[in-house]
Amino acid sequence: MSAAQAPADTEAYEMLRRYGSHSSAFLAMNSGNRRFHTDGVDGFVPYREAGRRHLFQLGGPVCAVEDGPSLLTALLARADSERRRVAAVQLSRPQAELHAGHGFVVNQFGASFSIALDGYSLGGQRMVKVRNMVNRARREEVSVVEVPAEERDGAKVTAALDAVDAAWLRAKGRHVKELEFLIGERGGPGAPHRRLFTAVHAGRTVGYVSYSPVFGEHAGWLYDLTRRLPDAPPGTVELLFATALRQFQDEGCGWLHLGFTPFVQLGPATAAPGPTSTFLHRCVEVLAAKGRAVYPAAAQESFKLKWRPQLIEPEYLAFQGRVSPGAVWQLMRLTKSV
Repeated sequence: MSAAQAPADTEAYEMLRRYGSHSSAFLAMNSGNRRFHTDGVDGFVPYREAGRRHLFQLGGPVCAVEDGPSLLTALLARADSERRRVAAVQLSRPQAELHAGHGFVVNQFGASFSIALDGYSLGGQRMVKVRNMVNRARREEVSVVEVPAEERDGAKVTAALDAVDAAWLRAKGRHVKELEFLIGERGGPGAPHRRLFTAVHAGRTVGYVSYSPVFGEHAGWLYDLTRRLPDAPPGTVELLFATALRQFQDEGCGWLHLGFTPFVQLGPATAAPGPTSTFLHRCVEVLAAKGRAVYPAAAQESFKLKWRPQLIEPEYLAFQGRVSPGAVWQLMRLTKSV
């Protein structure tokens, strides 16, 4: 089966506005992602190819719920014609059920965390540590501002963010690569729709956070990409987050999503919405226990939990038919985990 012409950036964005209910759906706009589209369906599937035999979806089909089965079936037919096996990452429970019904094995991969902003406050005893970090950054005279859209691509802002990125990567070690596919980016087709907050200390930019739009039932903003200088004052990231949170509240925004973290909040294999892979379940458990070198999941989970998110949802990996070591290896290469 041949695919119809893939939607252009503007068309894909409008499809996300109509159908992209997953909190990380906007990652479909990242550079390097392809879009599968078929005639008769208003929607697409974001994906990347890996090696000669694998195709990885990012999330599920972006379309009306009733069109999901036909769009997924068309993608599988296309992949089969190219002798590729399909896998999907960051599936919500309903999308995991859809894939299980199409012959995929499904395993939990981690969880996403979200804050309902209506009535949310940093007050109270449980938020003392967060407030202390925010106030510490303020005492150090760190200031946070949202960068106007017309200034984000300017030479001054670009140079400042490039310097933060370079220092951040150097601090991680010379063997560390910047992860891809499952996280946001600064540029790319989605850049015009993001928001950017920067932290300035002693006249230089010491950190930044970008936010991507979230649509659907839990519409709001996704805490997408965070970077800071190694010598940024303590509390810089907390001040960035708290400032943006308050701004979104003032605008009447409903939700602030902290995003997906792999290898955390894992439930029993029997809780998965369909057949599971024992091999993959063991791999995820090992990475959860000992995979700090691959991904600092525990530290990320701790940061997100300290903001007291009210909604924590499991997210799933799905592999067509069965899980092979080769497919897992290609996924790790795709995300630059290895």
